[in-house]
Amino acid sequence: MATRDRLAGTDGEEAAMPAGTGASGPWLFGSLRGYRPAWVRSDLVAGFTVWAVLVPEALAYATIAGVPPVTGLYAAPAALVLYAVFGSSRHLVVGPMSATAALSAGVIGGVAGASGGDFVALTTALAIVAGVVAVVAGLARLGFLAGFISEPVLKGFIVGLALTIIVGQLPKLFGIEKAEGDFFEKLWGVIRELGHVDLADLTIGVLSLVIVLLLKRFVPLLPSSLIVVALGVLAVALFGLDDHGVETVGDIAGGLPSLGLPDVPAHDYLALAPGGIGIVLVGFAEGLGAAKTYATKAGYDVDANRELLGLGAANLGAGLSSGMVVNGSLSKTAVNGGAGARSQVSGLMVAVLTILTLLFLTPLFEQLPEATLGAVVIAAVIELVDIDALRALFRVWSGRLGSIYGYAARADFLAALAAMLGVLVFDTLPGLFIGIGVSLLLLLYRASRPNIAVLGTVPGTRVWVDLERHPEARTVPGALVVRVEGGIFFANADHVRARVRELAAHHETVVLDAETVPFVDVTAARMLAELAHDLDRKHARLVVARDVGQVRDVLRRSDVEAPPFDVYPTVRAALGEETGSDDQRNT
Repeated sequence: MATRDRLAGTDGEEAAMPAGTGASGPWLFGSLRGYRPAWVRSDLVAGFTVWAVLVPEALAYATIAGVPPVTGLYAAPAALVLYAVFGSSRHLVVGPMSATAALSAGVIGGVAGASGGDFVALTTALAIVAGVVAVVAGLARLGFLAGFISEPVLKGFIVGLALTIIVGQLPKLFGIEKAEGDFFEKLWGVIRELGHVDLADLTIGVLSLVIVLLLKRFVPLLPSSLIVVALGVLAVALFGLDDHGVETVGDIAGGLPSLGLPDVPAHDYLALAPGGIGIVLVGFAEGLGAAKTYATKAGYDVDANRELLGLGAANLGAGLSSGMVVNGSLSKTAVNGGAGARSQVSGLMVAVLTILTLLFLTPLFEQLPEATLGAVVIAAVIELVDIDALRALFRVWSGRLGSIYGYAARADFLAALAAMLGVLVFDTLPGLFIGIGVSLLLLLYRASRPNIAVLGTVPGTRVWVDLERHPEARTVPGALVVRVEGGIFFANADHVRARVRELAAHHETVVLDAETVPFVDVTAARMLAELAHDLDRKHARLVVARDVGQVRDVLRRSDVEAPPFDVYPTVRAALGEETGSDDQRNT
């Protein structure tokens, strides 16, 4: 029987959409299957609202990437259409984004410096490379790779990236020369130039930033970026600010972009491949998170592999139309969903409006003050400086939970910190891979040091609990009950053996509660036999309680002849008490 997804209708009632509109549906225009005429108005209104946000942000993000502002507009139409064709989300909006724009600037800076290639052409080529990488990954069903960028790593990376973007935009606000280099070099350049601040640029920039932040805070439904851009353009036109030294965006090429491959030699495409992989990792992680968030709210599923294909097609379209790298945007998707979007018709509407902007409205943006454009960028990324999230990771590490789950807490905080500092010191792409590398190393370290809890019973119950969490629990005189919280295998077998031997001093019986041990390997089976011999030499005995299926099978089939320990169905049975079952709750 076919399943049906539920999606809220425009009249407040839930409207059923046929099977096939989500992850398991047809490959082309899946979000439009079962489309209802009653949704047209909501989609068109949402499309217009997203357009009002996308246009100024696309101009701003193009400047982050180091290319002319119009490049951001060039990227949008084809990306939006092709994502609607291949993607699985009904709500996700793709377009230029700050994180991938900054990554693009870092990647292109290195390649252009080595080969002397044209920066704009290489930026377009990078979008094509990223598109090919994502399409190949989607066809190879590599969507699971998104899990290798942990949330703490991504959070630390985004914080570092946002700080780098902000410090890079400060010269526009202050009307001073921009310094090159990493975050600290750029920050020192700003400090060094403070004596040369242009008061006109500073006034316009600060006013623009204050207005956009106030509008976002108190009137979030209004397109604050577009309003501030319009006010900046109007101020220049009315008061002739450009004649008084205020820097403006300048000429923006009108009309539609040229289509086709950029004039870039083949070896430069190969040089861009590592950067393309990094951009896909970051863009896919951000876009998939946004798509899943709104799919959950609307009651349908997204497919990670379809999302890779959608991302790849969007980047191919952006690159072949002289644009820059794109990815799914959480902020614009939130605007889309909040405005009542029901399907990718809203994205198609944004594409049409962006084409009309390129044909008829680009002259209006030529008088946009650079300080206002910098303010729009800062306002867009300042919310990404999520210090509270880093503080929360630090609290977990340093607080009581950190003392209980020290390795896990330490790994998350250190991975986030490594990613952030990697971006600030070594630039964007190295920072990302540093964060991923540290995260994987700490994961291996965590696996090699599983938590080994000493257990006791809550008075008056049969519940076995961790003594560190429950100091009121009682132990059994002369016996030690321990729980290894994780699999036991070659990487941690020696650690488990040494830790249990250390805890077992002055005990006659050691019970290993194996209920939380999901697996063991042959090395672990041999280790348990050796541990039993170690304890026997100290006049203690080892017993195992509540072994699960896989553990039981390995212990029986390993080459350890007649393991020198007994296995019991419950902890109490292992202790020689009543044979009734233990309370299965473990805390």
